[in-house]
This record gives sequence, C-alpha cells and structure tokens, in this order.
Amino acid sequence: MIIQSFKMALKAVLSNKMRSFLTMLGIIIGVMSLVVLVSMASGTTDSVSNQISSMGTDMLSVSISDDDGNPLKLADLEEIEANENISGIAAVTQTSLTAENDSTSETVNVYGTTADYDDIMDVTLSTGRFIKTVDVENHSNIIIISQDVATDIIGYANCLGETISLNGYTYTIVGILEEDDSSSSSSSTYEAYIPYTTLIRTSDSVSTDISSFVVSAADEDSMDAAEAYLDSYLLERFGDSDYYSVTSSTEIAETMESVTGMLTLLLGGIAGISLLVGGIGIMNIMLVSVTERTREIGIRKAIGACKGVIMLQFLIESLVVSLVGCAIGIGLSWITLKIAAIFASDYDLNFTLSMGVVWIAILFSLAIGIIFGLYPAHKASKKNPIEALRYIG
Repeated sequence: MIIQSFKMALKAVLSNKMRSFLTMLGIIIGVMSLVVLVSMASGTTDSVSNQISSMGTDMLSVSISDDDGNPLKLADLEEIEANENISGIAAVTQTSLTAENDSTSETVNVYGTTADYDDIMDVTLSTGRFIKTVDVENHSNIIIISQDVATDIIGYANCLGETISLNGYTYTIVGILEEDDSSSSSSSTYEAYIPYTTLIRTSDSVSTDISSFVVSAADEDSMDAAEAYLDSYLLERFGDSDYYSVTSSTEIAETMESVTGMLTLLLGGIAGISLLVGGIGIMNIMLVSVTERTREIGIRKAIGACKGVIMLQFLIESLVVSLVGCAIGIGLSWITLKIAAIFASDYDLNFTLSMGVVWIAILFSLAIGIIFGLYPAHKASKKNPIEALRYIG
C-alpha cells in the first residue's frame, strides 16, 4: 500500500513539474541557507579556536584602562617577572607609521615590544632574529618586518641588513616574519616590530606609561597562581579592579566560542524561518492539488479506498516534495561550500559540509513535509465520495 501510494504521489509531482519545482524552491532555499550558513559559521569557529590555541594555554593578557596616577614602567614588569609562577613578560603597544624606502611608502602597523614577546605570542621568523633585551636597553633602531613589507616596500624578500625609514627614522632590518597562512593572498599584511623604548622615543603618539602587556605562566599548572598574583599586584597598585583586566588565552577562547556559538544559532534560526516559509508553500499547493483532484478522490473512494489510504497518498506527496527539495538544497550547498572554500583557503578558513547539519536539514524537511502536509491530506480523506464525484473543477 505504501509503495503504491508513493508511486501515485511521485506521478502527481512529475505531472506538474514546474509547479512542483516552484513549491520545492522554498525548501531548497531554506535548506541551502541552513546548511551553508551553519557550515560557514562552524568553519569560522574552528579557525578562530585554532588561532587562539596556537598561542598556548599559558598566556595572560593584561590591559590597563586607568593607572590612577601611578603608571607601570618597564622596571615594574621586571618585578612582576620575578614571581616564580611567571616565565616571561612583554610590554606591547601599537601605532601606525609611514614606512618608506626609495620612492615606495606604505602605512605599517608597528608594534613596540620587548624581548619575550615572540616566545609568549608564538611569533615565528622565516629568517633573522627578534628583539633582544640589549635592543630595548639601548633604544636600538632595529626592526622585524613582515613578508609583505619586505617584498612591497623594500622590493625583495631576503632583505636582512637593509634599512627602512619609519616617520623619518632609519631602522636596520634584523628579522623577517614567516608568512601568515591566514592572511589573504589578495591583500597585504604590513606589520613590523621594534623595541618598546625605541617606539616611545621616535613616536609622539606613544606614552611611556605601559597600558598593556602579555605574560606567560611558568607552566599550565601555574596559570591560576600567575593570574592571582597579577590581580593582587595590580589591585594593590591601582586600588580598583575596574582600572585593569587580566584575561587568559583560555578565557579568550571560551568567549569566542560563546560568541560564534550564538552566531551559529542565530543563522540557523534565520534559515529555519526560510524552511517554515517553504512549508507554508507546500501546504498551499497541496490544498490546491486536493481541490483539483476532487473527482479522483471521489472515484477512489467509490471503488473502496478508505480514508487512511487517501490521507497516506497526499501525505507521501507532501513528503516527496519536501525531501526532494531538501536533497537538491544539500547538493547545491555542497557546490556552494566547495566554491567558498577556494576563496576561504587564503584566510585559513575550512568550509566543509557538516554531516550533523545535513541530518538536521533532513529531519527538519521531514517534519515540515509531515506537519504542512497533514491538513491537506486530512481534508482530502474527509471528502464525501458522492459530492466529490459531482464536483466540476
């Protein structure tokens, strides 16, 4: 009985190909929205989590919003670093400066920092060295540049020992950063690192007061103790916990996962609404179909078809429209994600079809086919065979 009802439902769908396709279109768009948006959000979440994880689980970031007239200096960081639970500390500040070489000039994000920064933040060099303690002490005009600064401003990649000008001050290139796989091949990353003291000396926009620094704990087990020590030290220094914040890499990861999780739910909800609209379209066209086939229903009932058989046929027809639309939507989603992945690979984003969201789309479409097909199927099964045979469409 079910097989026969399925054959009849399929025949009814194929007999009105254009109408069936237009009805499926709502489901196709809804499924595509759900699968593509959720898969992209999931890929972005994984990428962000991987980038945060690359910093390690022993990093703490400190930001100072108000020093209450008692600012931190580099000597204070040395005092903090002496704690047994802390293995490294680095002040960091950032500004934008104009980098020049011959006739080429570009705006570069310049970070002023100290010797431990590369170890704490896992900065990798392709060649050369990073900032040393002696560079900070001597206010040395040395610089570590990104690959894009080397190729676009200097003119070639292997430019160790060459000089570059930042706002009129000449710097010697001692290191070149490893190319960032997450950066786009179509846009350049212009960044550079110089000693913290040098940036203070050469830039009027940078204060001698330390407003942010990063810390690495002695090991993962020392994270809580290191964070507690920093909190105690800064509270005693400034007298108010609102003047500063201490954030661990784990907390950053949890915050990002929470934000991206909410984003995924929001996008999934929007896509779900699209599917509901598609379901209303199915119910609308099924009601039209029931009206058009009133005499057919009357004939089938007259020769012995019971209410259950009639209801099953129209319910299966609704499910066929919904599930075929779902299958097409999943197929188009796979193609869309493949195309998106080609462009997203430059940003270190992995957009793949998630089987979890595929099954959600299938179950959602199945539910929509049943829920929105139930009323038309019930209406068809309730028709009086005598009145149905008299109906003239």
